[in-house]
Amino acid sequence: MKTYHRRNLLLLSGVALLLASTLLFLYLKSSSDQTSTYAESRDLIGRIKQFDAQWETEILKARIAISHNYDPLVAPLNEMTQLWEQFETMESSHGRTDSPIWRVSHDAYHAAIQEKTRLVEQFKSHNAVLRNSLAFLPTAEDDIQEPLAQLLDEDKLQLQNIATDTYDLLLSSLEFAQVASDDKAADILVGLNKLRVNKERLPEQFHSPIDVLSNHIALILREQPVVNRLLENIEAVPVAARLDNITSLLNQDQQQTDAANRRYHFYMLVFSTLLVMVLVYLAIRLMRSFGEINRVNKALQTANDVLEQRVEERTRELKDTQSELLDTARQAGMAEIATNVLHNVGNVLNSVNISADLVTRKLRSSKAQGLGKAMQLINAHQDDLGNFLTQDEKGKLLPGYLNQLVEAIALEQQGMTDELAQLSKSVDHIKDIVATQQSYAGANSLMEPLHISELLEDALRMNAGALTRHHVTVVKEYGDVPQVMGDKHRLLLILINLISNAKYAMTDLSNRPRQMTLGVKVVEDTILQISVKDDGEGIEPENMTRIFAHGFTTRKEGHGFGLHSCALAAIEMNGHLTAHSDGPGKGALFTLQIPLKPVMEEA
Repeated sequence: MKTYHRRNLLLLSGVALLLASTLLFLYLKSSSDQTSTYAESRDLIGRIKQFDAQWETEILKARIAISHNYDPLVAPLNEMTQLWEQFETMESSHGRTDSPIWRVSHDAYHAAIQEKTRLVEQFKSHNAVLRNSLAFLPTAEDDIQEPLAQLLDEDKLQLQNIATDTYDLLLSSLEFAQVASDDKAADILVGLNKLRVNKERLPEQFHSPIDVLSNHIALILREQPVVNRLLENIEAVPVAARLDNITSLLNQDQQQTDAANRRYHFYMLVFSTLLVMVLVYLAIRLMRSFGEINRVNKALQTANDVLEQRVEERTRELKDTQSELLDTARQAGMAEIATNVLHNVGNVLNSVNISADLVTRKLRSSKAQGLGKAMQLINAHQDDLGNFLTQDEKGKLLPGYLNQLVEAIALEQQGMTDELAQLSKSVDHIKDIVATQQSYAGANSLMEPLHISELLEDALRMNAGALTRHHVTVVKEYGDVPQVMGDKHRLLLILINLISNAKYAMTDLSNRPRQMTLGVKVVEDTILQISVKDDGEGIEPENMTRIFAHGFTTRKEGHGFGLHSCALAAIEMNGHLTAHSDGPGKGALFTLQIPLKPVMEEA
C-alpha cells in the first residue's frame, strides 16, 4: 500500500512538472514581439508608398517643365530601395520570407520597381529632347520674325502672311505640347507644309532659320506622343498595388498571429487551472500522508514493543536449536570436504592408473623371457657346452644374444624405475591432497613463509606426468615477488586444480601448439596475483556466471567440485578467484588475488 501511494505521488509530481513546462512553453510562445513588428513593417510600406507618390509627382513636374532638374527623379527611388532593404531584413528575421505567398508578393514588387525604373529612364531621355525643342521654339521664331521686319514696304503684305503662318505654327506646336491630339498634329503638319512653301518665297537668308524651326517642330510632333505614352505606362505600373498586397498579407499574418496568441492564452488558462488543481491535490495528499505517518509511527512503536517480547521468546528457542544446527553444519562441511578429497584424489589416480598400467605392460612384454630360452639351450648342451658355443651355429649366436638381452633388460628396468618413481610421486600427491583437505576441518588456517614461485613449481611437478603426455608447453612469467605469509595447503590446492583444468581444456586442441602460461606479480603494492592462462576450448558466455558453482562442469567425466573448492579456498584466504574468456575456442584466464602479507609485516 505504501509503495502504491508513493507511486501515485511520483506520478502526480510528474504531471505537475509537465504542466509547468507546458505553461512555460505557452508563455514563451505568446510573449513574442511579432505584433510590434507588424506595425513597423506597415509603417515602412506606407513610407515606400509616399516616396512612390512623390516620385510620380516629380515625373509630372518634369513633364510640364516646372523643374528641369532630374535629380528628384532619382532621390525617391534611392529612399524606396533603402526602406525596402530594411523591410526585407525585418521579414527575414521573422521567417516570413520563407513562405511561397510572401515570395511571390516580393518578386512582384521587385518586377514592378524594375519596370517603372526602366520607363522613367526612357521618359527622362525623351522628355529632355522634347523640353529642349520646346524651349528653343521662341528663339527660332525670333530668328525668322526679325529679318522679316527689315524687308521693304512693298513686300510687307506678303511677308505679313508668312509671319502669321509662322506664328500660328508656333502656337499649334505649343498647344500640341500641352494636349497631344490628332487634330493638333494635323494642324502642325499643314503648318509645316505652308512653312516649306513660304521658304521658297523668301530670300536665301531665311532658309536656315526656317529649317531649324521645322526640325524642332517635327521633333516635338514625334517626341510628344512618346513622352505621353511613357507617362501613361509609368502611371500604369502597379507599384502601389503590389505594396497594398504586401500590406494585406501583413494584416492577414497579424490576424493569424493574434488568433494564435489568443489560443495560447486560453491554453495557459486551462493548464494553469489544472496545475493549481494538481498542486492543491498534492497538498491535501501530503497533509494526509503526514497524518498517516504519525499513525503508522504509533502503530510501529506498539508493534516494536510486541516484537521485542517475541524476539526474547525466539531467542530462547534459537539457543535450543543452535547446537542442532552446529552439528548439521559440521556434517555438511565434512560431506563437502569428503567430496573435494574424492575429486582431487580422483584427478591424481588417473596418473597412478596410467603409471601402473605402463609397468604392467612392460612386465608382460619383458625381454627377461628371452633369458629363459637362452638357459634352455645351455641346459640342453651341458655336456658339450664348449663345442656348442664354438662349433654350433646357434651356440655361436648365444653370447651376442645374451649381451643384447642384458642391455634390453637394463633399459626395461630403468623405464620401470622411472615409472615407479612417478607412481610414488603421485601417491605423495594424494597424501598432500588429503592433508590439504583436512586443513579445512580446522578452525584456523596455518600461515607460514612461502616462496610463490617454488609453490608453483611444486604444483607443476605434481601435474608433470599429465602435462608431458598431453604435450603441454608451460610458459613462466614470474615477477619479482617477495617471500609472503600464506596458507600453503590451500594455495597448492588451487594451483593444482587450475593447472589440471587448463590441461584438460587443451585436450582437443590439434591445430596449434598447446601452451599454458603461469604468471605471478604484485598489484597495487597490496595484492598478490597469480594467473593461469590456457589456449584451449574457452568458456561460453552463458557459463561465465556458473563456472564456480558446486557440481557445474562442461566435461563429460567431470564432477564440478574442483573450481568450487578453489573458490571457497580463495574466499577463506580473504581473496577471490575470477575467470575470463573471450569466447569458445579463445582460451581462458583464471586469476587468483589474495592480500599480500610480507614476512616482515607478519613478524
